[in-house]
Amino acid sequence: MAERTASVERNTLETQIKVSVNLDGTGQLNIDTGVPFLEHMIDQIARHGLIDMDIVAKGDLHIDDHHTVEDLGITLGQAFAKAVGDKKGMTRYGHAYVPLDEALSRVVIDFSGRPGLEMNVDFTRASIGRLDTQLFWEFFQGFVNHAGVTLHIDNLKGFNAHHQAETIFKAFGRALRMALAMDERMAGMMPSTKGSL
Repeated sequence: MAERTASVERNTLETQIKVSVNLDGTGQLNIDTGVPFLEHMIDQIARHGLIDMDIVAKGDLHIDDHHTVEDLGITLGQAFAKAVGDKKGMTRYGHAYVPLDEALSRVVIDFSGRPGLEMNVDFTRASIGRLDTQLFWEFFQGFVNHAGVTLHIDNLKGFNAHHQAETIFKAFGRALRMALAMDERMAGMMPSTKGSL
C-alpha cells in the first residue's frame, strides 16, 4: 500500500500554518497553535483516528482565535485531500458514537468528494476557557470544504460544554479511522458506482 502522507503550508496575512499528516499512523501529535483547548481537541482526532500529525500555526491571536481555528481546519482539510490519493480500496464511510459522562455525540463522514456540513450542537456555554464555541463550526466547515467530505455532527446529550466538545472530536477521530481504513476486499477498486470520487 502506498504511503498516505501529505504536507501542506498555508500563508495569509492572518495566519501561517504548516500541517503534515500520516493517515496510517499511531496517533502521534506534535502541535503548537497558541490555542490550548483547540490543541486538546486535535489530540483527540490524532489519538482516536490513529493519525500522526505535525502542526504549527501562527495566527493573529491578539485579535482573537477565529482566523487560527478556521485556517487550521482549511489546511488540515487540504492535507487530508492530498493524503487520501485516489481513494481506491478505502472504506469511504465512517461513523462513531462517543459518550463522556452525561454527553453523547454521533459523527458520520463520507469521503464523497462533495463538501457538506450538518452540525447540530447546542453548546451550553459560549466559550470553553477562552475559546468561543462558535469556532468549532468554523473549524469543521473549513475542513469539509477542503477535504471534500460530507460530515454530520450531532451532539445528542450533554450539559457540560467541555464534554460536548470532547465527544464530538473523539467521535470525529473514530469516524475518520473507520472511513480511512483500507478494505482488502476492495483492493484496487473505487468505493463508488460512479467509478470516481
